[in-house]
Amino acid sequence: MKVLKISLLILVLPLLSFTAHKFYVSVTNVAYSEKDDAIQITSRVFIDDLDAVLLERYDIEGKLGTEEESESANAYLEKYLRKKFQFYINGEEVNYTFIGKKYDTDVCIFYLEVPKINFPAVKSIEIQNQVLTDLFDEQQNVVHFKIKENKKSFVLIKSDTKGMLKL
Repeated sequence: MKVLKISLLILVLPLLSFTAHKFYVSVTNVAYSEKDDAIQITSRVFIDDLDAVLLERYDIEGKLGTEEESESANAYLEKYLRKKFQFYINGEEVNYTFIGKKYDTDVCIFYLEVPKINFPAVKSIEIQNQVLTDLFDEQQNVVHFKIKENKKSFVLIKSDTKGMLKL
């Protein structure tokens, strides 16, 4: 019986410490829409992490995803994204359109688009994603490219914030 209790403790203790650990991760999907000749980007970021960055950087209590959400939250989220998320085509930075956001449980999904890219002239697409790396050293920003038949994924961290897909 004592061996069973010790074995159970050895199995359960790591699980308890694992669930107490906070993960800092975002997931961004980059795809090409032939119909729109546009790069379409969705980025999923935890709401509580975004609330933390709004408070830390802009002294705004966002209360994202609640009925009390700050009226200025959207503008500050877009401002933060534009500072921390850049997009390059053929080595040159291009502007993207901030289409909007929606909430899904504990995640905020951002919708961005780079319109009218003239896809036949595109040789490389690069993302620099520093979202939340200024606030959390452990932050990982996963980026999945799916451009026509080309697929590539990156895990971007504070010391390596760029990922490139060559076409």
